[in-house]
This record gives sequence, C-alpha cells and structure tokens, in this order.
Amino acid sequence: MEASPLTQQKRPGSFQPKIDSLYEQLLSPHGDEAPMFSDRFWSEFFLLKPDRASLRRRLEDVDVDDLLQIQGQTQLLFQQAVAQIRSSNLVSIEFALDTLTVFLGAVLAKRYTNPSSEIITVLAGLDDVDEVFLDLANAIDNVLRSGSSFRNKAIEVAIALTAGAYQTSLNILESTHPEHVFTPILLLGLLANYNKFESRNSYRIRLEDFVNKVAIEKIIEGFGAICSLSRKRYVAIQDDIGEGWTWSSTLKYIGLGVLAPSRSSTPTRNPEETKDPFAELPDSDASILLAAYDFTNANKLFCYNFVSQARGAKSESPFSAFLSLTSYILNHAYRSPRATLYGLLNLTTLRILIEDQTACTKLFDPELSISVRFCRQRQPFLPSSPNPRPAAAAVLDITLDTINHNLRRRLDIPLYIACINILHRLLSYLVMTRTRFPYHWPLFWQTLVSLLRFLTSYASSLTHDPDLPTLIDGFLATLSLAVCRGDYFLPDTSVYDDLFYKLVENAHLLPRFKTAFVHLSRTPSTARATPNSSTTTSPIALVCTLVAIAEHFEAMINEEKGKGKTLSPRDVMGVIRKGCETLDLPECEGLERWVWWREVDEKGMLKRCARAAVEDARRMVASPQAYFSAAWEIA
Repeated sequence: MEASPLTQQKRPGSFQPKIDSLYEQLLSPHGDEAPMFSDRFWSEFFLLKPDRASLRRRLEDVDVDDLLQIQGQTQLLFQQAVAQIRSSNLVSIEFALDTLTVFLGAVLAKRYTNPSSEIITVLAGLDDVDEVFLDLANAIDNVLRSGSSFRNKAIEVAIALTAGAYQTSLNILESTHPEHVFTPILLLGLLANYNKFESRNSYRIRLEDFVNKVAIEKIIEGFGAICSLSRKRYVAIQDDIGEGWTWSSTLKYIGLGVLAPSRSSTPTRNPEETKDPFAELPDSDASILLAAYDFTNANKLFCYNFVSQARGAKSESPFSAFLSLTSYILNHAYRSPRATLYGLLNLTTLRILIEDQTACTKLFDPELSISVRFCRQRQPFLPSSPNPRPAAAAVLDITLDTINHNLRRRLDIPLYIACINILHRLLSYLVMTRTRFPYHWPLFWQTLVSLLRFLTSYASSLTHDPDLPTLIDGFLATLSLAVCRGDYFLPDTSVYDDLFYKLVENAHLLPRFKTAFVHLSRTPSTARATPNSSTTTSPIALVCTLVAIAEHFEAMINEEKGKGKTLSPRDVMGVIRKGCETLDLPECEGLERWVWWREVDEKGMLKRCARAAVEDARRMVASPQAYFSAAWEIA
C-alpha cells in the first residue's frame, strides 16, 4: 500500500484567534520594508469580530517611539477603518467603529513629545491629514443621519477622538435607553468645552440657540436617569435607607424589644471597609454633569424645564435625582479631589439656577414640591422630611449638609465659598420677594454658628489662603442678612428669636473673629470692585453690627441677672423676645446684592472639571460594554 503524502502535524498547545493573529501582523515592526497588506487582508480584518481587549492590550504595549516606527501600519488601519464605515456592509461598519474606538482611545492616550505633529503622523500623515479627517467626519455624520443601529457606536468614536485630542448632529429624540441618551449628551458636553476660553466655541453657540422643547425634555430625562444610576453606586456600598414602620420597631420603641421577632440583617460595613470604595466614586458616568452645567449656563429654556419637569410614572423627577446625587457627592467630597470637583460643578449649576429669576421662582413654588433622597451615610443626619417640599428647601439642606460634613483643618475654601454663595442668594431672593418660607431654620442658624466657631478656632491655619477674604465676606453677608432681614422671610417670630438666642450664646466668638480676620477686611471704596463681593458694607462693619446686636441682648440679660434671678434657657428666650421690641436693626447697605456668575471668574475650576470629565469619558470608551452592563445590573 502506497504511503500517504499527508503527515500528521503536532497539535499546538493553544489556538490563537484569527483576529488576534491579524493584530499581531499589523502592529509588528517590518524593518525598512514598506508594509504590504492585500485587499483580502482588510476584508478579512473587518469581517471578524474585534477583540477589543486584545487590540487595546497590544496598542498599550507599544511605546510612542515604536508607534512612530510603524506609522505606515497605523495610518493604513485608520484609513481602512474610515473606508469601511463609508461602505454598505453593515457587519464591516459595526466592526470598523468598534476597532476605531479602541484604536483612537489607546493611541491618543499616550504621552507624546510633540503631541500635535506626532499624533498626525501616527493617524494620517501630514500630507493626508485634512482629507482623512474630513472623510472620518463625513462617515460618522452619515451613520448618525442614517438612522442605523450603529449610531451609538459612531458617537463612541467621536467621544474617543474628542477626549483624546481635547487640545454633528446627535440624534437624541429617537433614543429610548439611558445609555443611548448618555453618549450623545456626553459628547456634546465635551465639544462645548473644547478651547471655549481661547476661542468662540460653535457648540456652545448651538446650546444657547437650542429651543427644541421635546429634545430638551429628552435630555433632562437622560440626566435624571444617569443621576439615579450614579447614586445607586453609593447605596450599593452602604445602604442608608432608614427602616420603615414594622411591628419589631414599634415593640422596641415602647420597651418590649424582647417580644420582637428576630430577623437576619445585612451586616453593616465598618468605615475602614467603605473608605476606598467611596473614594472611587462618583463613577465615570458623572462626566455627564459637565454637560448639565453647560446646558444650564447657556440655555434659559433648559433651566426652566430642568427645575419644573415632572417625575415619570415610576421614577423621581430629573431634578430630584440631580439633587440626590449632589447630596451623595458632597457628603463624600473630602475623600478625593475628583469628587470635590464634581461637587463644585453641581453647586455651580445650582447657583446659576438660583440666579435665574424664572427658575428660582420655580424652586420656591409649592406646586412643584419634590421628594429628594438625601445621603445619610455619615452623621450628623439631616432632619427627615417625609412630605414633598419646594426644591429650594432641598437645596438648602444639601448646602448645609455639605458645610457640616466637610469641616477639616485644611478647609476646602472654594467648596465653602460655593456653599455660602448659594445660601446668600437664596436668602436674598426671600428678602427681595418678601416670601415667608417654612423650613427647619434652627439647622440653618446652627450651621452658620458652627462655621463661625470653626473659622475662629482655626484662624491661624486659614489666613494664608488667598481665597479666604472671599469666604469671610460672603459668610458675614449671609449671617448679617439673616440677622438684619429675618423678619422679611421667617414664618414666625419664634424662629427669629431662636436666631438671636444662638447669636447671644456665641457672642464671645465675635470679638475673636474680628481680631483674627480684621486684616482681611475690605474698605468701602474697594468693596464694589471685589469679584465675588455680595455687599458694599465692609466685613469689619458687619462684625461690629453683630457685636452690637449681641451686646443689646446681653445687657438686658445681665440686668435680669442683677435682680438676683437664675435664668433658665426659657427665661433667656423671654428676655430676648422683649429685647426684640427695643432692638434697632441697622440698615447695612447692599446686604441683598450679589455678583452674577461669570465663567471667566472660575476658569481654573472649570478647566479642571473638564479634564476630569475627559478622563472619565476616555475610561468609559475604553470598555463601554463592561461598564454599561455592570451599570444596568445595578439599576
């Protein structure tokens, strides 16, 4: 029998996926020889499903010098991917978009010596860069306009390019899934921030002129969905929902806990176990908060709809979700600079809404009352509010909670300036409109007194901060506004008496405060020129006013004590109530005034926020499937 010409080959230890072998061929050095890849190679390349992890790993392993050495291959990959996107083969279009997302994300994330010229060299070459990028823009635009199922993938490519470079028309109306609303909004936010302080940004101009109410409502729904999702990540670490009414809790309350049925409970994680997980939050989807800020700052119609859009059938209102996430971010703001940046960004968004007369009116409108889930993961907790309230009450709660939870020896001055700005503007609105607003005002007074005590105690470690005068100015204006104009907005005199009681109780701090910060005071001639000043009355004059008011009540209290009486807190309150009849409150010119928000005054903070959002967008684009699948599992 004649021997077979076939011979048995040794079975390999492992099989390499075909697409992985093509990656290896494409990204391997070819020496001095020009790389040659046939049409069959590229047809096969874009008909095989991309292995995103493998491609990303191979690109990350190639350093910048080696990447420049294989510029011929990278240029071919970029050009061929763009060509496939413009083809009619749906499979090739999808796989080319996936490949480009990974390729751009990995290549643009590298550190180049001369970024502009070297990136052009890697992607297209100097001679062809205009033509290739025009082709890419047209290809993405065609996908977006076609109504195909790959629109979201096309947006991911644009995000990868925008986030990587950072040196169209987005179809939101037809999006039905939060992920599909999220990506175009994120891209729009990144584009609207690109070099906006150096040149006139065309995307920012479009935001200003955007009047499509249906699209705006869809965008706001997307904001709300993402905010709810991002908040759930905090709750996944530590569930802070209070226990509702049960037979067990009732029996324990009346002292019969021994009769309560036992039940298994989820073990509570100690603070050390939650420290690192909380420090990593908010997750990358918080990058959408940059777009929320830009829409709010640019578009009055968006502001109006944002604060007034009703809740869905099974969900909280978008603004309620935004406030809730803001509460969680600011409650943990001290854990990382990134969390502080997003917290500052949201406080800035709230400030812009408050400064908008129409939107601010809606914030105080009882007909638009909302329920907000506040963060209760760290004491002290905010007072419980089981019934819906005007949104302004929730904003006050969040701001006061931020002040109470972030007091540190190394005080975050910009964060506290942002909080005081919001408190002052809300009080100013109430004073100017003579609106008597029901609120747990004792918490407001106690928070201001706590901040007064803290600033006085740690004055020596704070006075070197260049932003401290702005904080002192705003704080004194807010406290003086409450003291001198309280009868304009407080619901009854007992609340006003409580404010005077706390002022008298802490009167000993005022002279020390004046001594510690007297050198920071502004003269009346310079008061109006201070960028963030809120009053034309100097801080020294405001402190003297507060001291005089406290001395008025102290004199009456001492007079009662001189009669041999021992005064209880209730007696002191009675003396204060009588003293209010003879108290002559000074005018204190300009207490209700404040300076409008201007981006240029906070350019540094906004640029840092934009960079944080860009990094988060880059991380999400690098592995969107893994991110969104985990996200919707939490949801």
